[in-house]
Amino acid sequence: MRIVMTADTVGGVWTYALELADALAERGVDVALVTMGAPLRPEQRSELRASRVRRAYAADYALEWADDPWRDLELAGEWLLEIADDFQPDIVHLNGYVHAALPWKVPTVVVGHSCVLSWHRAVRGTDAGPQWRIYANAVRRGLASASLVVAPTHAMLDELVRLYDPSCPKLVVPNGRSTSVRALAKEPFVLAAGRMWDDAKNLPALARVASRLEWPVAIAGPGAPLGIVSRAALDDLLARASVFAAPARYEPFGLTPLEAALAGCALVLGDIPSLREVWDDSAWFVSPDDDEALEHALVALLTNDARRRSLAGRARRRAARYTPARMADGYLAAYERVGAADPVEAA
Repeated sequence: MRIVMTADTVGGVWTYALELADALAERGVDVALVTMGAPLRPEQRSELRASRVRRAYAADYALEWADDPWRDLELAGEWLLEIADDFQPDIVHLNGYVHAALPWKVPTVVVGHSCVLSWHRAVRGTDAGPQWRIYANAVRRGLASASLVVAPTHAMLDELVRLYDPSCPKLVVPNGRSTSVRALAKEPFVLAAGRMWDDAKNLPALARVASRLEWPVAIAGPGAPLGIVSRAALDDLLARASVFAAPARYEPFGLTPLEAALAGCALVLGDIPSLREVWDDSAWFVSPDDDEALEHALVALLTNDARRRSLAGRARRRAARYTPARMADGYLAAYERVGAADPVEAA
């Protein structure tokens, strides 16, 4: 089987795409990875060379949620069709929405990792304004053209159904993550990671309570105190941190909490449906709007070794079910059923 898969280079979809491509290669699937959004960074080029992606194409066309991306999206669409003519895939796997409306010659699987309208409702508490109408209509057209819509959680799929009501079959395939991070002797600090300015991540809440904690709080990412760190540096932080905090308002799955759990961290997470679905009773949940609850959870874990280790153990056991192999099996079954025109039951 041959798959053309799109990915952006500015978020977690990059990690997800490489992880999935490698796991699919184990099952004899050739993946052509097509990246957009920003030029590949040197670290990403190294990751790509180390991956099992059969063929790679890269351009810096604007992503569909950017300001006025429409000319770039048109050019990117022409480019994608040329790539498909060259690679001759059996399935096109789109990690975005708009390009599903192109005149593909093969079935399309569209994966909803997030969207502006669901982000706006979760983060701003209101519906997105009229400036997003063109975007919403383009996403709706893409979903209406898809052969199958996939989301990593039921929570995210429910949002896509609520907002866009796609008529095609729908499926939930949880993300998976492998890790070479070995949990080291845990050190007394709290770790967080993400874009400091992204209200969905809600990291300023952690910064506000940090001065009242006995342990230091390390925050890595754009605009954060540690700034952007390399993959190796983040892995080292995950291996040493005792607690990982992500008091998110919006997180359709959350790969970094998964990495933290695999590295042996106890998790303190935003109390939102998607994170409840992924972690069940294996994390301490706090309201994203309640700084006191966040402080209480962290103090309770920092001052009670047994409770912290117990929660970390539960998180690690829960994380072990979200493997790349399981993810690849889910997608392979979806590809085969769509390719055979065999209807997939809605999740």
